[in-house]
Amino acid sequence: MPTIRDVAKRANVSTATVSRVLNHHHLVVPDKRDRVLQAIQELGFRPNGLARGLINGRSQTIGVIVPDISSFPFAEAVKGMAEMAHDLGWNLIMCSTNGDLGRISSYLQMFVEKRVDGIICMKSPVLEEHYKLLCQQSIPVVLVASASKYPLVSIRVNREQASFDAVNYLIQKGHRKVGLVSGPIEDTIAAVPKISGYRKALADAGIEYDAELVYCGQNYLFENAKVGAEWLISRSPDLTAIYAASDEMAFGIYAYCFGKGIRIPQDLSVIGYDGLKLARMLTPPLTTVTQPLLQMGETAVSKLVNLINGLPGESVTDMEYQIMERESVLNLVALQ
Repeated sequence: MPTIRDVAKRANVSTATVSRVLNHHHLVVPDKRDRVLQAIQELGFRPNGLARGLINGRSQTIGVIVPDISSFPFAEAVKGMAEMAHDLGWNLIMCSTNGDLGRISSYLQMFVEKRVDGIICMKSPVLEEHYKLLCQQSIPVVLVASASKYPLVSIRVNREQASFDAVNYLIQKGHRKVGLVSGPIEDTIAAVPKISGYRKALADAGIEYDAELVYCGQNYLFENAKVGAEWLISRSPDLTAIYAASDEMAFGIYAYCFGKGIRIPQDLSVIGYDGLKLARMLTPPLTTVTQPLLQMGETAVSKLVNLINGLPGESVTDMEYQIMERESVLNLVALQ
């Protein structure tokens, strides 16, 4: 296997010059740069990543923390991260907490030991102990679909406004009794702003808030939503619509309704949140708030690399969302 010395000998330059070319240093005359690049190609030389890291003080590696790598929204965002990292010549170390927040500290410590150059936290809280560690190690951080009281760069969708728009969409279609199936009320990152948006849309339309129309389960997953749908419909059989706080929850509502002979949208309208590809494959196709999940992942890596390179970044980047109209919401106004 050819070494850096072999490249230097073939190009008739010093090993220091070869190192500068590999690290894109500007202090290399064009003629020498061309000779080094030609020698690299002729010899089939592949630079050792660890050796380059010792030279420039970087590992070219980004650590990523997600709550659940198998969850549809997280998987789509991670795909965007992986694509952008590949395009920029970076590597990812992926860690999933599986809902165990205690793992965050151990993962951060592992990232420090692995000498990652930056960290992306997706929908994971940054506690005081985490922030202190990151500051001590001077590791740049970007949050995705998250929020923090600390001055960290964040890529997100305004969940409160998006939820307001989703519920308002149902109201504009003539639905006055609208239920909400959400995650745990302790989830200040996602559940609290979504519930707030739900309540504001009702208030804006002059509809009194009814706690019996809100189900807050343990998570945003399929089985929990089936329980939530049964809970809501058993208490309010005259319910005409449900806002599901995730598309996967909407899938659970669909499953419950199918088992009970409840027709969507004739008997019950459903709107979701996420914009997953599977949403359009349901029968009927699901109307949902679409998040640009892939682009959020790509943007996170791009902004983190800029931070690593010393470039400033906006504290918060609100990504655009839209309500994707399909066939799961009945227009009651048109039927009057």
